[in-house]
Amino acid sequence: MDEPATTYVIRPAAPPVTEVDDREAVLLERIRRLEKINAALMDRVERSTDVHGNAYSLFQTAINLELQVRARTDELTQVLRRLEQSNEDLRRAKEQAEQANAYKTRFLAAAGHDLLQPLNAARLSVSALADVQEGEEGRRLTGQVDRALGTIEDLLKTLLDISKLDAGVVTTEVRPVALDDLLGSLGSDFAPIVAQKGLRFRIRPSGLHVASDPQLLRRILQNLISNAVRYTAAGGVLVGVRRAGAGSVRIDVVDTGVGIPADEQEAVFEEFRRGSARTADGQTGLGLGLAIVRRMADALGHGLRLRSVAGRGTVFSVTLPIAPAPAPAAAEMVARAALGSFGVAGARVLVVENDPAVMRATEALLTRWRCRVAAVRGVADAADVASTGGAPDIVLADFHLDAGETGLEAVEAVRARAGRPVPAVVVTANYSEDVARRVRAAGCEIMQKPVKPAELRALMAHILG
Repeated sequence: MDEPATTYVIRPAAPPVTEVDDREAVLLERIRRLEKINAALMDRVERSTDVHGNAYSLFQTAINLELQVRARTDELTQVLRRLEQSNEDLRRAKEQAEQANAYKTRFLAAAGHDLLQPLNAARLSVSALADVQEGEEGRRLTGQVDRALGTIEDLLKTLLDISKLDAGVVTTEVRPVALDDLLGSLGSDFAPIVAQKGLRFRIRPSGLHVASDPQLLRRILQNLISNAVRYTAAGGVLVGVRRAGAGSVRIDVVDTGVGIPADEQEAVFEEFRRGSARTADGQTGLGLGLAIVRRMADALGHGLRLRSVAGRGTVFSVTLPIAPAPAPAAAEMVARAALGSFGVAGARVLVVENDPAVMRATEALLTRWRCRVAAVRGVADAADVASTGGAPDIVLADFHLDAGETGLEAVEAVRARAGRPVPAVVVTANYSEDVARRVRAAGCEIMQKPVKPAELRALMAHILG
C-alpha cells in the first residue's frame, strides 16, 4: 500500500522581534495622538454645545421675561384704568356733595328767613305786650314766652351757622378787635342774667387788640360765657385775658359750675352731644353751642382748649394773635359820644316791611316808644311818604321785599326824595356776608332777625343821638 503524501505549508519567516516592537510603538503613538485629537474635538464640541445651549437658554429666558413684562404691563394698565375711573367717580361724587352742600345752605338760608319772619314778629309783639302788663302774673308769662322764643331763635341761628361753616361758604374778615370793647359789650348783655342767678361776674380788662373776625369772635365768647352761666349754680364766672407767648393772647372763660367728666370732654364739641351735666333747674342744653364754637375757632385759626374737673368747674381758653391798636377815627369818637343818649321819643320812623304781621308788631313797639310811625310795603310807597310827609328821621327797612325789591332800594328812594343821607337800619334774616357788605356799602346799619327790641332801641338812639 502506498503511504499518504505529506503536505508542507511554507510560511514566511517571522520578522525580527525588534521590528515588531517598533511598529507597535508607532501604532500606540498614533492611537494616543488620535485619542488626544478626539478628546480635543469632543471638548470643543461640548463647549460649543454649552455656548449654544446658554444662548438658547438666555433666549428662552428673554422671551419669558418679555411675556411676564407684557402681562404685568397689561395688569398695570387695567389697574390704572380702574384707578382713573375711580378718580372720576370720586370727582363726580365730590361735585355732587358740594352741590348738595350748596343746595342745603341755600335751602336753610331760605327756610331760616321764612322761619325767622314770624319769630321776629312774635318777639316784637311780646315786647310790646310786656310793656302794657301791670300784674306780676302777666309779666311772668310774657317773660316765659320771650325766653322760649329766644331759645328757638338761638337754635335756628346755630343750625344755619353750622350748615354754612360745613359748606365752606363763610368768609372771615379778620381785622384788629378791641378786646375791652367786645368783652364790655358781652358783660352788659350777661349782667342781668348773672345778677338774677346771684352769681359773681367779672371781666378783667387788658387794653389789648387781637386779629380776628369781630362777629365770629363775639359768637365764640358769647357761647362760652352762656355755657358757663348756664351750668354754674353757685360761685361765679370770670373772663380773663393774658398773654400766651410772643405775639399771642389767651382769653379764659372760668366758672365754678358742675364741670365736665374727663370721658365726656371731647364729645361735648360734637353736635347734639350734651353730656351728663345739668343746669341748676335740671335742664340740659341743645348740644350745639360748643359745636359751633369749635367750627368758628377752626375757621379763624384760633386755638381752643378745655380744662375741667367734675364738680369743681371748667375753663375754656381761646388763643389768638395780638394785633396793633388802630388809630381812632373821628367818626368813631363821635359815635361813642352819642352812646350817652337813649331817647327815641318823638322820632319820625319810616318802616318798610312786606310782612303784615311784622309790620303791625313793629308799629306797636315803636308806638310804645312814642315814635311817630309810618309803615309801607314797598319802594314806591316809601318814596311817596318821603315826598308828601317829609323826610323821616330814620328808616327801618326789611332787606327782602315783594317783587324782588330790597330795603336798600327803598332807602335809596327815600334819600333821593329827601335830598340827604337819611339814617337807615336794614333788618334781615339773611346772614350772608354779601348782604352785610351791600348794606355797609350803602351807609346803613344792619340788624339780624329776630330783632331784639332792646338792641333796636339802643341802635336807634345811637343813630338819632
